[in-house]
Order: sequence, then C-alpha cells, then structure tokens
Amino acid sequence: MPIRPELKALYPLNWPQLSQRVRFERAKGYCERCGRPHGKTITVVPGGRWLDPERHNWRNARGREVDPPDLLDLILARQTRVILAAAHLDHDPRHNRQRNLRALCQRCHLIHDRTYHIAQRRLTFRARLALGDLFEGPYRMGPPQVSFIKPVRIGA
Repeated sequence: MPIRPELKALYPLNWPQLSQRVRFERAKGYCERCGRPHGKTITVVPGGRWLDPERHNWRNARGREVDPPDLLDLILARQTRVILAAAHLDHDPRHNRQRNLRALCQRCHLIHDRTYHIAQRRLTFRARLALGDLFEGPYRMGPPQVSFIKPVRIGA
C-alpha cells in the first residue's frame, strides 16, 4: 500500500529495503496470515475462501485447506491480483523491528487496520458535519430551510 504523504516522514530512509526483506526474504512472497502468493491472480469467493493456484485446492481466510465452495458461492467468485505489503503490527511506522513487521496481502492488511479505518471514517464524517454546520453546506442535518418562495401565477 502506498504511504500517505503526511506519514512519509515517520518511515526510515531504508524503508524500501526493510519492506523487501520482510516480504520476499522472510515470507518468501506469501502472506504471513493467509498464505496468498504475491503477484498471482487468484479466485476468491465471499467469506474469504480462495483457490490456491499452486496447490490447486481451496483455502480459508487463515490459509487452511477447506472443502470447495458450492455452486451458489462460485457464481459470486471474482478474480483478484495479490500484492504483499509490509504491515506494522502496532500501527506505528517508527517501530521497524522485524518482529513488529508482517508481510500481508491486501485483504489481511485491511482486516489488520480495520479499527483505524473505522476511526478515520468517523473523524471524516464528523469533520464534514462541522463544515456543513459552519457554512450551511450540503452536510447540514435536518430538513432544508427555504428563505424565499417565489409565487407562481396559474392561468395568466
């Protein structure tokens, strides 16, 4: 995942090398939570089950082998390309020890950061409400206020 510009100063100068080491030397190109392979296009069904392209079996969200999905789930299957990222387990980009870093695919990284994303969403929503209240913009709560109604003449 790309680093947000406002957080870039928190990362060390050798971050690309650290990330590379975690993702490809230690994890050998596989997600350390679910086992998805980096750079491969995989088939995914709702609930997180995915078809392992190398072993040709279905795996669950934790990487364990499971039974194939039923036909209804296969109808909703989609293809996705796996990209690994180095994630900070404590969510602090200043802590770059190997035990604090984990190679995660997009899905596992989003799940790991879920509480942060929920808090960020709430802050964004509250900021929009505050701006709407301040400037009487589109985020104002309640019914729209009408300041002037132009009379319409019928049949003239």
